[in-house]
Amino acid sequence: MPAPSALRRSLAVIAALPLLTLAACGYGSQAKDDGAAEVAAGAKKIDGLDSVKIGYFGNLTHGTALVGVQKGILQKALGATKVDPAVFNAGPSEIEALNSKSIDIGWIGPSPAINGYTKSAGKNLRVIGGSASGGVKLVVNPDKIKSLKDVEGKRIATPQLGNTQDVAFLNWAAEQGWKVDPQSGKGDVTVVRSDNKVTPGAYQAGSIDGAWVPEPTASKLVAEGGKVLLDESTLWPDEKFVITNIIVRQDFLKEHPKVVEAVLKGSVETNKWINANPDAAKAAANKQLETDSGKALPAEVLDPAWKSIRFTDDPLASTLNTEAEHAVKAGLLQQPDLKGIYDLAPLNKVLKAEGEPAVDDAGLGVK
Repeated sequence: MPAPSALRRSLAVIAALPLLTLAACGYGSQAKDDGAAEVAAGAKKIDGLDSVKIGYFGNLTHGTALVGVQKGILQKALGATKVDPAVFNAGPSEIEALNSKSIDIGWIGPSPAINGYTKSAGKNLRVIGGSASGGVKLVVNPDKIKSLKDVEGKRIATPQLGNTQDVAFLNWAAEQGWKVDPQSGKGDVTVVRSDNKVTPGAYQAGSIDGAWVPEPTASKLVAEGGKVLLDESTLWPDEKFVITNIIVRQDFLKEHPKVVEAVLKGSVETNKWINANPDAAKAAANKQLETDSGKALPAEVLDPAWKSIRFTDDPLASTLNTEAEHAVKAGLLQQPDLKGIYDLAPLNKVLKAEGEPAVDDAGLGVK
């Protein structure tokens, strides 16, 4: 019989699940403005637009958006066109917000971008830039799992059915020769779909044996005594794979190309600043997390999490195509036609002006 404290934690986790599910169905919470993004005196609106609605997650893998908002870099690039940010917990809710025009541009993972594009028959979004690579780990209970083969028969959490990490774990499990039903998560390994906010509590309660999750959740689990068994980057060529892209509504891109270009300019400048000032950037990202959620990350979580993420303007298009193939193999996606999902012309224009090399769409760009 579990100890009373463990039982209480288990009940708390279970009770929280419906609330988090309801939250994920919304259009995200408005990001708080702490004054870091004031419009400069004399600045002018771009295309006469009052504001641009930008979505992102409260994850360190969305560090470009976190830092760009916190340091006012995105706002500076947009002049007097106000940055109007919103924070999301899940990819599907951000795609829904994009489709309903509740946001115009968003930082998002590859799987929701693929799903959103294919479900709309290629009519709702374009991927217009990269943001981050890496930052995903398999963290396990070292008392129960001591090697990769020990994962068989265990309960492993992923953030959401069909999300980027869920697809990655199902693909990895299949490569080990294990069979898992993609919908129920039952099989040689049990996949538990658990919101990132709930996963550390589930781990503490012993209801899961590990998790394949993005940062900072992975490092939160390590702080709770977990062990990193596998860093997903080691499974990819050059240890690079897309974890966060930038997407835009196609109609917004057509109607406001200069605004889109300005956001991309702000993103490129933010990534440059992040890579030149890693410690200050880490602190800025953490400050924005605190502004948005009311709680900053402790150093023992923040430091290792930040080190595992690479910030890049390159969307790493070939890896998105591979991730789509993984989803097809897992039975979560029918063979998609991704031609036209990318429009990298605005980004390459910005990169050229910055003296940087162009990035490639892997043959999946607009004609």
